[in-house]
Amino acid sequence: MNGIPIRGLRMQKHTAAFISGIAAAVGLLPAAASATPGGDAGIRALEASFAQAVAAKDLDAVMKVYAPDIFVFDVVPPRQYVGAPAYREDWKGVFEGFAGPIKFEVSDLAVTAQGSIGYSHSIQHMTGTDPKGVALDVTVRVTDVYRKIAGKWLIVQEHVSVPVDLGTLKPDLTSKP
Repeated sequence: MNGIPIRGLRMQKHTAAFISGIAAAVGLLPAAASATPGGDAGIRALEASFAQAVAAKDLDAVMKVYAPDIFVFDVVPPRQYVGAPAYREDWKGVFEGFAGPIKFEVSDLAVTAQGSIGYSHSIQHMTGTDPKGVALDVTVRVTDVYRKIAGKWLIVQEHVSVPVDLGTLKPDLTSKP
């Protein structure tokens, strides 16, 4: 550690992360300034149809929002899903984990689109009951990258995560701000 106490090292890491975050945000200002309202509306419509499809447990409709070459980091193993067939199996498992109806909502959706590329981040909350009758309540953070393909917005990359309590190494599946 070269004589730097752990607390000082953490502070240096936090300072570096903060400065990197500011630099990234400043770099995004031109894109945000020239973002297209039509793209924003199209992506919001895609997210609304996605939420309806999840709540209906309609696997085919869920998969319609993803590009065939989707790349996903999900909260469950494996480390990544590459391609729509692999991610379809993941979603199939999600739906099989609920015995009855699912309540699903997307909140805090922030969207930016420019030309044929867009991105968003949101909070997604899902509740229901598992096949054994146990109540499920899961909140995840989602970042999506979109590409307009043949005039239609599709998700080409997705990152789903949950906060982890570093003291216990347990995931926080009901995270609150």
